[in-house]
Amino acid sequence: MIDSDVLLKKLAILADAAKYDASCASSGAERRDSSATGGIGSTSGGMGICHSYAPDGRCISLLKILLTNFCLYECAYCVNRTSSNVARARFSIDEVVTLTMEFYKRNYIEGLFLSSGIIRSADYTMEQVVAVARKLRLEHRFAGYIHLKTIPEASPELLAEAGLYADRLSINVELPSEKSLNALAPEKNARSIDRSMQNLELGIREYKESKREARKQGNRKLTLPKFSPSGQSTQMIVGADAADDATILQRANGLYKRYRLKRVYYSAFSPIPDASSQLPLKPPPLMREHRLYQADWLLRFYGFSLDELTYRPESREQTGMLALDQDPKLAWALAHRELFPVDLNRADYETILRVPGIGVINARRLVKQRRIRALRFADLQRLRLPIQKVKSFVTVIDHKPTSHQLDNDQLAARFASSVDKQLSLF
Repeated sequence: MIDSDVLLKKLAILADAAKYDASCASSGAERRDSSATGGIGSTSGGMGICHSYAPDGRCISLLKILLTNFCLYECAYCVNRTSSNVARARFSIDEVVTLTMEFYKRNYIEGLFLSSGIIRSADYTMEQVVAVARKLRLEHRFAGYIHLKTIPEASPELLAEAGLYADRLSINVELPSEKSLNALAPEKNARSIDRSMQNLELGIREYKESKREARKQGNRKLTLPKFSPSGQSTQMIVGADAADDATILQRANGLYKRYRLKRVYYSAFSPIPDASSQLPLKPPPLMREHRLYQADWLLRFYGFSLDELTYRPESREQTGMLALDQDPKLAWALAHRELFPVDLNRADYETILRVPGIGVINARRLVKQRRIRALRFADLQRLRLPIQKVKSFVTVIDHKPTSHQLDNDQLAARFASSVDKQLSLF
């Protein structure tokens, strides 16, 4: 029999401890609580439930918890490190399964995100995490989404079994360089992380190739058992070490190419209680995290190179940092005004993609539409492009900005945005 009061106390501790992991991204919101006003709703409670987004745009509610926040590791940036003075708790396997099933039956959630501190050993902890997923899938026939945070030091056999039950697996690389990882997380090993990611990639690739082969031969029996069908992801902490944006993006780019990651999540470092003296006293601007996500997208889907995004025209050098007051694509366009305006009726698709304010979908629409007739300014409005941003960088048959408009010193100032402070997690 599970004591519901004890379970609730554990949930409060272990859901709070899980909020630092950005590997299942949720949107930010200011803290509100109507308990004192007699109203309804709160953005500060909601223990353990977060939202993640599927590739097709669906919003999925997840129970996001740690199995335990006891931990043998002493990672300087982690609130759950062994020397941290925080309340500790540990769920049993049955408690996590019960919570997941009960929340699911009440339609509170559609899946589970489970991570854990390291107890006894990496293998023992991973066995516990896998046991939760196994019990949900095999005993309760749970068909909801499961995301397991795996432990790179655990044996390959345990990671392989995790892949059979989870929709997605993730391993946090934590920091962009081996040097920083050695300094701030001495128990972790960059090579173990890479090796485990490689093993996961192999399992995912073999499963997908078996699906293709089965389709090709019309024989479903050739398909291997599902292995993390939603791929793998990772998280990097931004601002806990001295790594610049170029180093972070270079590491991410290598991970995408080598291990075919679905996502690299960037999490701006937040000062933690009883912080290590190795850590900076101030958090990085929240905007830095946002700019990294934008640059990540430009590198993967827009054909930009890392050097192009980190070049700063005012200093005429590679600074290694993205501009905070302008999005990376706009900053690149303002630094290369000689390439604009772009004639949308003649330019190739790749050139149109580089116009600030035009994304992949609208670039395709423009190319498709101009096959029927020449594009006019009204067509840009109909596509709901951000006209104030786009109009200075493009020409169509009835809109031709002058070179004076592009050379105007005020153009950059018009698009400058404020640099927000990092939101607090406490």
